[in-house]
Amino acid sequence: MILPIYVYGQPVLRKEAEDITPDYPNLKELIENMFETMGRADGVGLAAPQVGLPIRVVTIDLDVMSDEYPELKGFRHAYINPHIIEVGEEEVSMEEGCLSLPGIHEAVKRPDRIHVTYLDEELKEHDEWVEGYLARVMQHEFDHLDGKMFIDHLSTLRKQMIKGKLGAMLKGKARCSYKVKTLK
Repeated sequence: MILPIYVYGQPVLRKEAEDITPDYPNLKELIENMFETMGRADGVGLAAPQVGLPIRVVTIDLDVMSDEYPELKGFRHAYINPHIIEVGEEEVSMEEGCLSLPGIHEAVKRPDRIHVTYLDEELKEHDEWVEGYLARVMQHEFDHLDGKMFIDHLSTLRKQMIKGKLGAMLKGKARCSYKVKTLK
């Protein structure tokens, strides 16, 4: 089932998501639907708030990046109740885009290494350090769980420069190839 992606302005995108219990209804089906939605939208990550659910679930599929990052070949994971515990000191700037902000791509500076905890799809606990491109994608998606978007990391000047595009999204004028839910 393809889920609509909520775009800029939807209140759920600015709300802190809640941890879920292992008996959350239809969790495996939700995760598969999120992977399908993300894939159809040509994304590499999708957080539950982006499909209208205020819960701490993220899907990441980085196999499409394996030409540039060979270590990501076959990488496809779901993260349940993920939390960033600590971040490394070194920061790296890289261009980011977001399925909830179609057509906007900006350079964002993020730590290159993070310490995370989460449950996997089998509800097994993980506590690990992650680095490189995966750490960047995780931070981007985990931001959605904390009510943040990548544009929140931009300077005031950069925010002013994209203000027109954001305003158009608020008016329901987001143009993209996937199903979106805009404000009414």
